[in-house]
Amino acid sequence: MAPTISRDPQRSGARESKLTLKALTAADLMTAQVVSIDQAAPVHQAVATLVDRKFSAAPVTDQAGRPVGVLSMTDVLIHDRNALAFARPIPEYYLRSDLHAAVGEQAGGSRVEVADSTPVRDMMTPVVFSVRPDTPARQVIEEMLQLRVHRLFVIDAAGVLVGVISMSDVLRRLLD
Repeated sequence: MAPTISRDPQRSGARESKLTLKALTAADLMTAQVVSIDQAAPVHQAVATLVDRKFSAAPVTDQAGRPVGVLSMTDVLIHDRNALAFARPIPEYYLRSDLHAAVGEQAGGSRVEVADSTPVRDMMTPVVFSVRPDTPARQVIEEMLQLRVHRLFVIDAAGVLVGVISMSDVLRRLLD
C-alpha cells in the first residue's frame, strides 16, 4: 500500500500562513537597475548581453533612454530561423597542402564564423507594456495577468525607462 500525503495543515502539523503582497506601487515592486539594449546594437552583441546576464528578454531603448520594444530569445530564434547566413567558402589554396600529418593524413583548412550584424530594431517586438512608478501594485499584477506577459516596464513622466517588474519581483514581494 502506498503512503498517503496529507495536505491538511492541521493533520501535518504545519501552520497555514497567508501570503501578503508587501508593495503598494509599481515603484515598490520594480527592479531599478535595468539592463537595456540599444536599438542600433547588432544582434550578436544583444545575444551576448542576454546570455551573459541569463535574461530571457530585455527592453530595447532609443538614444534618449525611452523603451521602443523588447528583444526576447524567441525573437532571436525566429530571426535565426528566417535569416540563415553562411560564411564565404574557404579558397581552395587554403585547403590544399603538401604537408602531411604523421599518420599520413593531409592537413585541413579552417572555417571563419560570420557574426550577425542585423540591428536589434529589425528583429525586436515593437511593443512595450509599461506602467508609471505610482501605479498601484494590484493594478500592475492585474495588467500582467490580463496581457499575459512576464514583465512590465516602469517609465517616468518623460517616458524614460526607470525600472522593470517581472513575475519574480512580484513573487519575491510575497515572501518578504
